[in-house]
Amino acid sequence: MSKNSLVEFAIPGTTLNTRVTPNARANKVEIEGGTIKVCVTSPPADGQANSAVIKLLAKALGVAKTRLTLIQGHKSRDKVFRLD
Repeated sequence: MSKNSLVEFAIPGTTLNTRVTPNARANKVEIEGGTIKVCVTSPPADGQANSAVIKLLAKALGVAKTRLTLIQGHKSRDKVFRLD
């Protein structure tokens, strides 16, 4: 598995627990203690960070952005996504 690849998690119906860090120095995705940690450079205003997380997570999973749905944590750093 490459550093930013989460292809093994790309199973339809899977829920992904993530911890988001907005305003980071660089965009990156890593697994830390069973949780997917996503760092994005976007600010947490007007949903910009959520959009950036979806884009980055979809790329790491190797799926389309439209297949990811944010089901919990719209305004929290801890988010749960469902892969459709």
